[in-house]
Amino acid sequence: MAHFNTISTIPPSLLTILETLNFTQMTQIQEESIPAILDGRDILAQSKTGSGKTVAFGLPAVMRTDVASNRPQTLIITPTRELAEQVASELRKLAACKPNLKILTLYGGVPLRSQADSLAKGAHILIGTPGRLKDHLGKHTLELESIHTLILDEADKMLDMGFYDEIVDIASAIPMPRQTLLFSATFPAKIEDLGKKLLIDPLTIKVDTRQEAAKIEEIVYETSDKFDTLLMLIDSFKPHSLLIFCNTKADVVALADRLHALGHSVIDLQGDLDQRARNEAVIAFSNGSKRILVATDVASRGLDIKGIELVINYDLPFDKEVYTHRIGRTGRAEASGRALSLYTPQEHSKCGYITSSACRGRLNELQAGSSYIMRSEFDTLCLNGGKKTKLRKGDILGTLCKEIGINAEEIGKIDITDHNAYIALHHKVIEKVQKALKKAKIKKRKYLSWILD
Repeated sequence: MAHFNTISTIPPSLLTILETLNFTQMTQIQEESIPAILDGRDILAQSKTGSGKTVAFGLPAVMRTDVASNRPQTLIITPTRELAEQVASELRKLAACKPNLKILTLYGGVPLRSQADSLAKGAHILIGTPGRLKDHLGKHTLELESIHTLILDEADKMLDMGFYDEIVDIASAIPMPRQTLLFSATFPAKIEDLGKKLLIDPLTIKVDTRQEAAKIEEIVYETSDKFDTLLMLIDSFKPHSLLIFCNTKADVVALADRLHALGHSVIDLQGDLDQRARNEAVIAFSNGSKRILVATDVASRGLDIKGIELVINYDLPFDKEVYTHRIGRTGRAEASGRALSLYTPQEHSKCGYITSSACRGRLNELQAGSSYIMRSEFDTLCLNGGKKTKLRKGDILGTLCKEIGINAEEIGKIDITDHNAYIALHHKVIEKVQKALKKAKIKKRKYLSWILD
């Protein structure tokens, strides 16, 4: 694989950031697409989840942003809020080489007016979902005349969700000439049709289109009692982190409640949660204070958390593409993973695409019982301040270690969003920290704190 420094147009400041992020060698999709994007070509790219496509389109977007202009220059459309936030997070890391570059996310679950106010103040890169982008266009709070690059991320998922017309309408609001980049994990007929409508003489790239069999071990179990089998799987495989998929929001909540009642550190992620609760669920799972995440397919795309050891399809998706994206949450980057699926005898005829390729698991080889409890030693402490109040990780660590006297090993991952900070703390010290913060200041300012449930 080639190194990023082989692309002569990447400035040294950006190369330094890439090295800091441990991005030295390009993935295949990056190697084949970045030079063409920088040359101005339209791209029709197919690559599996986790192949590095965000950097493939994000790096050129950051490089070509003119921060002297305060108008939007790149529009990235994603199918879900979670993916929009994931893309924004990656691009903000790259954009550290341009301190004045502003990235704005636009999706539902957040008041339209507050987003309109942010748009009025100006932004360079916009990342949004089709429905909310259409809302802003309809209210005339979003102008796209200055956009020179349109990027469609996870285009197949957007079409699955019925957003074909919205995408075409949004694209039609962007004047020509423009560059259009379409990234998709699969190439169904609708993607080909959309490509012909929006792209001009595109370079077609197909790499990493299948999950590597050696990286994700797939096992399927037939059972008449899925919950008992789930407990046996947890007890047998003893994962450090576990992502469980159910098909409905109600089933997600019910399963999370049952696991919580048994003492597991578990949280749910589903469509009835507002955006803040969704973000907090992902943060709590990624920082290890919740070791089990039970989710609907809202988490099958856009959830990029390193180190997910085990994915369990508690409910089978009767769609091969959805299944592929679900199990793709494990085995990310160079890691290996394991995906287990449960089905009842009544479902046998509907899941042939899994049973024909996955290994058949035997229930009599699993450990009976539920003695292994996935309980975390950490909890998450929340602060009512974040990037908007100039709060930094170093500031928090300084107060915790120097003023409150917390040992570094008792502090886990720290996540800072625009308005809040989330600190993973050992459960033995979290109440001590919360009590101390009623008096202690961080950067000469007091912050309210609470423990994430």
